[in-house]
Amino acid sequence: MMRGGLCFQVSPDLITLMKTLSEKNTRREFIKTASKATAAAAVSIATHAHAAGSDRIKVGIVGTGGRGSGAIVQNMLNEGCELHAVGEAFDDRLARSLPNIRKQLESKGKFNLNADRTFVGLDAYKHVIDASDMVILTTPPGFRPMMFEYAVEQGKHVFMEKPVCTDAAGYRRVLAAARKADEKGLKVVVGLQRRYEDLYLQSYDAIQAGEIGEVIGAQCYWNGRGVWQRPRKKLAETLGREPTEMEYQIYNWYYFTWAGGDNICEQHVHNLDVCNWFTGGLPVEGYGSGGRAVRTGEDTGEIFDHHCIEFKMANGGYYHSDSRHFPNSDNKVGEVIIGSKGRLEISSNRGAIFYDHKGKAVRRIQRNRQQISKEVEHAVLHQHVREDKPINNAYYGATSSMTAVFGRMCTYSGKRITWDDAVNSKVSLFPERLAWDANPRNMPLPDGSYRHAVPGRTEVL
Repeated sequence: MMRGGLCFQVSPDLITLMKTLSEKNTRREFIKTASKATAAAAVSIATHAHAAGSDRIKVGIVGTGGRGSGAIVQNMLNEGCELHAVGEAFDDRLARSLPNIRKQLESKGKFNLNADRTFVGLDAYKHVIDASDMVILTTPPGFRPMMFEYAVEQGKHVFMEKPVCTDAAGYRRVLAAARKADEKGLKVVVGLQRRYEDLYLQSYDAIQAGEIGEVIGAQCYWNGRGVWQRPRKKLAETLGREPTEMEYQIYNWYYFTWAGGDNICEQHVHNLDVCNWFTGGLPVEGYGSGGRAVRTGEDTGEIFDHHCIEFKMANGGYYHSDSRHFPNSDNKVGEVIIGSKGRLEISSNRGAIFYDHKGKAVRRIQRNRQQISKEVEHAVLHQHVREDKPINNAYYGATSSMTAVFGRMCTYSGKRITWDDAVNSKVSLFPERLAWDANPRNMPLPDGSYRHAVPGRTEVL
């Protein structure tokens, strides 16, 4: 079980238990057709696997939830690597995820894990990073700046999921670590996978070629019905006791801003990243509204269920951001790029459609369904490590994550805010002390609810 703020190794009994599981593995076919920018990586991994040395790349992962379990399997599609170390905050979660990971990797000779390199606790990440050549960081995003910084200090290559920060302090910390990564020649890829998707790369090239004229605005959406909840009562049943507040907030992390960033950061960051990328810059000012219309009751923490922001661009244009979680409502996820001669509507599901200034569809780009961008991004990382070519996604990963934080600051405060003021905010959300018995900054009220932002009252700078 969890022991204070320390890390301990998983007992050999768990490893023995895993060995009784079936070894049958269904491996997804590796990428047949990749984007123009990543095709070389996709097809040359096997050829260049040992170009920079004969040793296998020892890969460690911190955070083995749904995204982490998927990421490690996608990473292991590349030749010349093995799963070497694993870390989790909760031992029961590790016990649930490891058997499936082992099932998918062991028959391919990619599972080289033992009790000495399997860690549980709040500082498990240090032990995993120390034992690895490359580390996958897929914990709740509030931990990303701290873990990325440590990985760079230890000279390790990094894949980290988006977003890479949940506040301005974390943004500054990630940028500082990114610069150190460059100095050390480390390779960094961030899980904003649209940057590696052929559909988006072709669409970006078309915009650069002037297909819709000068870009003057954009719209982006992540409107869904909501996500999982992890009830306090369930955690108490698992632990056999009442959890500490830190245990509960990390367990139910999506609903606490310091850990997850709110849905605008955790999910909508993908669309904001596309807008920054396609418009060629960062917003200079933001103004928005948001609140908790339907997110009420137990285990809903402090986050909003809707955000709507108007971002002003440096060229005087605007782009609109809309993200929400409303049960039983219509979904919409994608982007619209507006130009002087027409517009582009794009999403991973529908593909890309170009319209002229009269609204007539003039061209369509279909999504390449054989290409899996979440596999491409790992292939690109491995290629750059093997061939010692520079790559560092941490810069745009940080600025797009901060764009989401910026938008949240606008909705939480109800105030018009500039980018410069946002990135220099003195407000830090991360706990002052990280330990299982420490108190997060937002503690429950007597009725069990939490203080949440109130536009017009909440200070974010």
